[in-house]
Amino acid sequence: MKSNVPAHHRILLKLSGEALMGEDAFGINRATIVRIVEEIAEVTRLGVQVAVVIGGGNIFRGVAGGSVGMDRATADYMGMLATVMNALALGDTMEKAGLTARVMSAIGIEQVVEPYVRPKALQYLEEGKVVIFAAGTGNPFFTTDTAAALRGAEIGAELVLKATKVDGVYSADPKKDPAAKLFSKISFDQAIAENLGIMDATAFALCRDQKLPVKVFSIFKNGALKRVVMGEDEGTLVYA
Repeated sequence: MKSNVPAHHRILLKLSGEALMGEDAFGINRATIVRIVEEIAEVTRLGVQVAVVIGGGNIFRGVAGGSVGMDRATADYMGMLATVMNALALGDTMEKAGLTARVMSAIGIEQVVEPYVRPKALQYLEEGKVVIFAAGTGNPFFTTDTAAALRGAEIGAELVLKATKVDGVYSADPKKDPAAKLFSKISFDQAIAENLGIMDATAFALCRDQKLPVKVFSIFKNGALKRVVMGEDEGTLVYA
């Protein structure tokens, strides 16, 4: 008999910017962002506290050609600003869906969004608001995967959910190798040893050191987010 009680009380959801594109080449696909927000709304109604870290690849991809030869730090700051645009779109869509969302930026742009302040973020979560962390860590040379690991540890999340286009971690690329095996769970050490490329090395090391488990799942499977939150067999659990 399935329990109606969520297995996790507070989660950090890592969404790539590309997840917002749908079938488009870049930008934000309206139907896709609405569907993702509906999935998030479903778990908040269960009483789960949700924080989100959003990437910026869907927007930065459109200007990536112009960044060739650009200073790496400058390009990274451009990427951070792209995540702010995505966070604003996500927050607006959540508000229209009846959720209360707060966007907090790691870089100071107070006229647009409020700055990230940890106690304030924790207060919002306790109040049932969805907190969207924008601008990565606020530093160049760090990915939004690392931001997800960092914010997840800071807010005391029980689980980092890495939303992807595939339904978990495979032993090889399932598109290239039909014999690729889907792991239901795998240790951080094994994933590193087999070079499975789940997250970047900095993010992975931080999660491992903080004993913060990561669940890799497909955001494109209807109801997958809820099944993960309820502790059902969905995706791949990476554990310390």
